[in-house]
Amino acid sequence: MPTKDSITVRDNRTGREYEIPIENGAIHASALRNIKTSEDDFGLMSYDPAFMNTASCKSKITFIDGEKGILRYRGYPIEELAEKCKYLEVAYLLIWGELPSESEYKEWVHNITYHTMVHENIKKFMDGFHHDAHPMGMLVSTIAALSTFYPDAKNIFDEGSRKLQIHRLIAKIPTLAAFAYRHSQGRAYIYPSNDLNYTENFLSMMYRPSWTTKFEPNQTLAKALDVLFILHADHEQNCSTNAMRSVGSSHVDPYSAAAAAAAALYGPLHGGANEQVLRMLEEIGTKEKIPEIIRQVKEGRRLLMGFGHRVYKNYDPRAKIIKKVAQEVFEVTGRNPMLDIALELEKIALSDDYFIKRKLYPNIDFYSGIIYQAMGFPVEIFPVLFAIPRMSGWLAQWQESLTDPEQKIARPRQIYIGYGERHVPPR
Repeated sequence: MPTKDSITVRDNRTGREYEIPIENGAIHASALRNIKTSEDDFGLMSYDPAFMNTASCKSKITFIDGEKGILRYRGYPIEELAEKCKYLEVAYLLIWGELPSESEYKEWVHNITYHTMVHENIKKFMDGFHHDAHPMGMLVSTIAALSTFYPDAKNIFDEGSRKLQIHRLIAKIPTLAAFAYRHSQGRAYIYPSNDLNYTENFLSMMYRPSWTTKFEPNQTLAKALDVLFILHADHEQNCSTNAMRSVGSSHVDPYSAAAAAAAALYGPLHGGANEQVLRMLEEIGTKEKIPEIIRQVKEGRRLLMGFGHRVYKNYDPRAKIIKKVAQEVFEVTGRNPMLDIALELEKIALSDDYFIKRKLYPNIDFYSGIIYQAMGFPVEIFPVLFAIPRMSGWLAQWQESLTDPEQKIARPRQIYIGYGERHVPPR
């Protein structure tokens, strides 16, 4: 008699039935291997391009319910974390599993702050890029280069070494990001300052005219950036996180794995999505053109960038938070005219049955690009801004994967559909 927590599969090729256990709402794909037509049959495989319905790991880090629009880090709703916590608190939560105590947070901030400097040769490495090199390309390369500066990072199963690399990566990613931006602008690099907090320091390295010029980051903008960093810190098994886990499964050092994750983030379908939204809004130009854009979307002639999500089939909870952040930013920077177009576009789309039936709601990318532009960030730096907070999520996922006894080196199967055996003709 089959157990309740199982499924029974009948193979119509042979008439045999197989009972497969269900655990945590999933079956082990390897159980399908038992379904064979003969002894020399390899066994059944599942075919799932782009992992649309395949779980590659068990995780305690991030929970998403796309149907209900829920996002939680370690059980905490994203709304509460964005309202009550600082980014470095959330980074600690993601990596170590709990929010820090006062003493733990003080030590954590100290360790991050005093690892923000990079080796002088990193500057020389950065100087080797052409003046018009993309900032994200420079960031990917310099993250990878860090592995040559810290050979101790290969000791990935030494807890102390692993902790040190976590401090280094979270601390140095804003410095590398700012250096990449300054290089692309042909401006002198600004070193980090231990007197500033995480986002203030980043803004200083980005925008301070020179060491001889006093620069005080605007507190509203620094706070807004901190909230954006919280919202972008982790998002379950997305493309870049999957890259971090997959490359990390070879037991490479975390700098090399993080470079692979950043490379995945470089793509326009991932880290460049908010840039696509901004370009769309610039193309629309005025609210009067929105009905025509909507018509083109319905006719299948174009996509409505920033609407819909691979996971969320409801309003992206991060988009609700970021909408409020936008208003706070614009009180400082002045109202971005793109916001009026975005709000009208959102209003029309959310009242249209075409979008409602398809569950196409605004996602985080719909508003983040407008905010970044208002804060003075050029579009080329958008994926770099994404990489800074996502580093904490990548490292949390990497560490969890390393300590998971069920994980092995990533090695997906394939379904071969090419030629059978054939031979080179006589010559």
